[in-house]
Amino acid sequence: MAEELPGIERPGLQALPQIGDRMTFLYLEHCQLNREDGAILIRDARGTAAVPAAGISVLLLGPGTNVTHRAMELIGDTGVSVVWVGEHGVRYYAGGRPLTHRSRLLLRQAELVSNQRGHLAVARKMYEMRFPEEDVSAMTMQQLRGKEGSRVRKIYRQAAKRWNIPWSGREFDPDDYQGGSKVNQALSAGNACLYGLALAVIAALGCSPGLGFVHVGHESSFAYDIADLYKAELVIPLAFEIAAQDPEDVGAMMRRRVRDAMAAGRLLERMVRDIRSLLSDDADEDGGKQDVVYLWDERTEPLASSVSYGKDEP
Repeated sequence: MAEELPGIERPGLQALPQIGDRMTFLYLEHCQLNREDGAILIRDARGTAAVPAAGISVLLLGPGTNVTHRAMELIGDTGVSVVWVGEHGVRYYAGGRPLTHRSRLLLRQAELVSNQRGHLAVARKMYEMRFPEEDVSAMTMQQLRGKEGSRVRKIYRQAAKRWNIPWSGREFDPDDYQGGSKVNQALSAGNACLYGLALAVIAALGCSPGLGFVHVGHESSFAYDIADLYKAELVIPLAFEIAAQDPEDVGAMMRRRVRDAMAAGRLLERMVRDIRSLLSDDADEDGGKQDVVYLWDERTEPLASSVSYGKDEP
């Protein structure tokens, strides 16, 4: 019989902080992650620090990061999403465990994305959030894309003028991060943080990151959809401001500033509300239960599980 490992018991979902109450993200590089009870133990050349796992929404793990199995066990149990960030923070891989066992939002997302009318309605809602003063209900997707493109180009021009930064357009080459201008490097670093946070919230709510409405065909399409709702107000202004300061490490400064802006603007809570609004998640039909399992029936509503329905048959 295997020896029982020391440590605290695996927490129940009801004991974990809600996603909106957690810290946005934590970026780490050139360190080792282990666990000590309910904390992630981080060691590097400067020393050791313990971070409560249940207080984090997403870990961005940069180059030179080693994670023990025990640390990943804790990360999974506490619903933390992990983004392994590639060189210069451009590429990433994400995984995590939802903070809910219920699949209602996922089923609703699948229903909407697979129905053309529902798909279009959600996509329009996303654009309505960018243009709250305008009626876009009759616009086609082509018209909405053109309108959004004009809006973003205008924001780029205004930021470039304010900070006196030369701007010839967004240039992004994941294989040549250093070849980009300071502002493009900052934009790439900031967008990676935003994608990571969006993936964490999507996973925490039990949705699928691959079922997008504006973006399609990618494993993180829905994360791109959600991140795009906040880029213009959060990432773009900070990228130009930081580029104007010409720091030695643009990416590191951008990540810190984006983290602080996310916390100050309570972006986690906004993302949770916005996703539920987009998917029309109304009252809690399950009365707050965390663990709900039903049996599907083609003729009636879902049936209660843990019932022997064939007990009267011979």
